[in-house]
Amino acid sequence: MTKKIPPLSRREFLSAAATSAALSLAPKDLLGLAGAPPQPPSTVRVNIAAKPILFDPDQALGSSMDILHGEILDTIYSPEMVKECLSAGWGPITYRLNTELQIAAWHWNPNGTWSDAVHQSGYFTGNAEPTGFLRDSFGYPLPHRGHTRNGGSEHSYSRITDGDPASYWKSNPYLSKKFTGEDDSLLPQWVVVDLGAVHNLNVLRIAWAHPFATQYTVQYWTGEHAMERPTSGVWSAFPGGIITQGRGGVETLQLAREPMAARFLRILMTASSGTCSTHDASDPRSSLGYAIHEIYAGSFANNGDFIDAVQHRPDQNQTATYCSSIDPWHSTSDLDVQAGDQTGFDLFFTSGITNKLPAMVPIAMVYGTPEDAAAQLAYLKKRGYSISYVEMGEEPDGQYMLPEDYAALYLQFASALHQVDPNLKLGGPVFEGVNEDIRVWPDAQGRTSWLGRFVDYLKARGRLGDLAFVSFEHYPYPPCEITWTDLYREPELMRHILEVWRADGLPENIPLMNTESNVTYALSQPMTDIFSALWLADSVGAFLSAGGAVYYHSPIQPEPLHPGCHGSTTYGNFVANEKLQIRTHTAQYHASRLINLEWVRHGAGEHRLYPAACDLKDAAGNSLITAYAVHRPEGEWSLMLVNKDQSNAQAVRMELGDSEFAGPVKLVSFGSEQYVWRSDGPNSHPDPNDPPTSRTLTAGPNAVFTLPKASVTILRGHMRS
Repeated sequence: MTKKIPPLSRREFLSAAATSAALSLAPKDLLGLAGAPPQPPSTVRVNIAAKPILFDPDQALGSSMDILHGEILDTIYSPEMVKECLSAGWGPITYRLNTELQIAAWHWNPNGTWSDAVHQSGYFTGNAEPTGFLRDSFGYPLPHRGHTRNGGSEHSYSRITDGDPASYWKSNPYLSKKFTGEDDSLLPQWVVVDLGAVHNLNVLRIAWAHPFATQYTVQYWTGEHAMERPTSGVWSAFPGGIITQGRGGVETLQLAREPMAARFLRILMTASSGTCSTHDASDPRSSLGYAIHEIYAGSFANNGDFIDAVQHRPDQNQTATYCSSIDPWHSTSDLDVQAGDQTGFDLFFTSGITNKLPAMVPIAMVYGTPEDAAAQLAYLKKRGYSISYVEMGEEPDGQYMLPEDYAALYLQFASALHQVDPNLKLGGPVFEGVNEDIRVWPDAQGRTSWLGRFVDYLKARGRLGDLAFVSFEHYPYPPCEITWTDLYREPELMRHILEVWRADGLPENIPLMNTESNVTYALSQPMTDIFSALWLADSVGAFLSAGGAVYYHSPIQPEPLHPGCHGSTTYGNFVANEKLQIRTHTAQYHASRLINLEWVRHGAGEHRLYPAACDLKDAAGNSLITAYAVHRPEGEWSLMLVNKDQSNAQAVRMELGDSEFAGPVKLVSFGSEQYVWRSDGPNSHPDPNDPPTSRTLTAGPNAVFTLPKASVTILRGHMRS
């Protein structure tokens, strides 16, 4: 609740206003909202004595382009649409890679060579020579997958429990000694079976493919969910689960004399047979790692029949399995154009969507090969396309990848890419949007921090210099649980997660980048109502204030309205129909323009961000007004003020050190007075739907400015000399 004061008469109020400054509300609103006068002014203090944070909007504030449906590519990249997308004001762009989320190999160039040219299969390397024009690119879902639920439409099921004796999971050969240079026991590969409920069992049957494990341990989990809560329990070996001379074929293991209660089982593999799979025998990758046809777990009945607790079926209703890695082997028949079109690089770079600025590009690392990644960057270099950063893979934490496995691949890919261009700025891991540290099963030293162990792996090998930045995604709220009070949390959530990454051991000289962000990770109405505008302003301001280097808002392209939590909604900046005809703009669009066209100035160079805070709090101690103060290169001071009071305008005065605004002050404001989202299925729209208000005021001594309820306001002018 806000503090209450006795109401002023109209004469008293106008007299006070005249002696301070013109108020930001229009004359008809001088008594405030709903007939109540604004509160007495709170103070926004800018600490201009503090060391400022330096940033250039042309490098620090950008947007993203995600995977698209092939039939809309021409619409999205038309000159008219590109101009509309760029009108939100964002600077650089990052190209988002979706095929890794589908567990698919990415053919960034449809032209290239297969390692097994005869059978058009194996490991594909795109052509590094610029021939033709790359308009489209697609994913090839991996046939040797071991994850049950993880993208990829009809391909989304594990081959370990699919009931097909011919299919199999195989681990990534690039995690074997031939490529890592280290003993395989240092990077054990694993398969986890989730029986869905606790079962009494003491028998495990493994139908091995080639190569098989000669040394492995079968374990059971004691604790909460083994995958979702990896630090809540421990893995323990079954009494009969330690195998030192595995022979392949179908192995039936007596895990214990009597059945034991377990839900999660893990097969931890540390030594391989090195025998060749069914694929190209001339390719050493066919003989590296581990492969399993099918797993059965249960017990023997009194009559000797095996009672299997595993559901074997080729869909997501199978008994779920998870795996450490997946062999990127695939064939030409695995192509899936229905899963979406990753824009071809030539179309991407020549369309204008990069805003004439260097772009961040990805390489497929989790399900790719170093050779293909090197060819991709060689192609871009030969084309002369301007690259800012290279993201290495996509969401390895969401792919259940342990940090050491990711790090081992990272170093191989970094070596290959730096042979193409030693100056490439490489980074990752591109974490999923999280609010807390990412924890994994403890290692031998008891360490559970994903990023901490990744950094330690690179340090131990003298390769931390290959990490030019660390990137993560930011989707702070569960889509169906968002309330207005979540707005108070965003500055702290952003500050906290940056502190977490630093506490994990990331050196201060390695920048942190938020490379994909929105209110939430799934459709929810707050993404299109005024909530999203206030959230975005706070998210950007808090990120930069906490020392973040680059912030990308997602996405830049329009998407149709779809049902979501709390009502119909859409991602991003535009209200569009199924044909992507833009009907109007969302609250996030207007907030984007306030950030990029009013608060900062793109193309002007380095800005200085100073700490700022308002002393107004509600009864629960929440800051009702957050402030972000920038000294722009041309000398103006620019304050972005977020009033999170849903019901009341708030009067504020500025203290910029020992000075204050003087002379003309431009005020631009956007909030719930201009925009209210009306959810009506496919006809959902904002009403009212007015642009931001803008006016120029004359600031005298002790000037007071009124921030409308639920609004983002930019104040820009010069300090009193």
